[in-house]
Amino acid sequence: MTQGVKKIPTWEKYSRLCLCICGLALSVYAYHVETTKEHDASYKAMCDFSASVSCSKVFTSRWGRGFGLVEPLFGRESIANQPNRMMVSGWSVRFLIASSLLSLAGSVFLACILVFVLRDFCVVCVSTYLINLGLMIVNMKRKQALTREPAKQKRS
Repeated sequence: MTQGVKKIPTWEKYSRLCLCICGLALSVYAYHVETTKEHDASYKAMCDFSASVSCSKVFTSRWGRGFGLVEPLFGRESIANQPNRMMVSGWSVRFLIASSLLSLAGSVFLACILVFVLRDFCVVCVSTYLINLGLMIVNMKRKQALTREPAKQKRS
């Protein structure tokens, strides 16, 4: 093994892969629901269980694009108003943690909008929040492992 290159534990590879695949699948499904609902108002998604548990209602609300903050500034049709859909080194781990923190912050914000503004529940949305949390946990464990490895090498 080349010095400076760390082996990624198997559990981490598969955990990250599984979480990313789930996140991608949810993003594709969210895109499908949103675009289908925009073209067909009568469309009922599999995640629409009732009036207060409806992901299509959430995705098509103003909060479903640009975190609900871009539209008032730039307009609904602005290119900036996009839907909210989702190497092993110290630098890459710091980047992964920073992006996970940003995702978690967005998840907390959107969860508050979901509960307190829309007064709704969205299975796909909550699943995405949990995936973001899972990715953060995997990334933090990776950082801990990288921090412990230099200490082990010094003792050897």
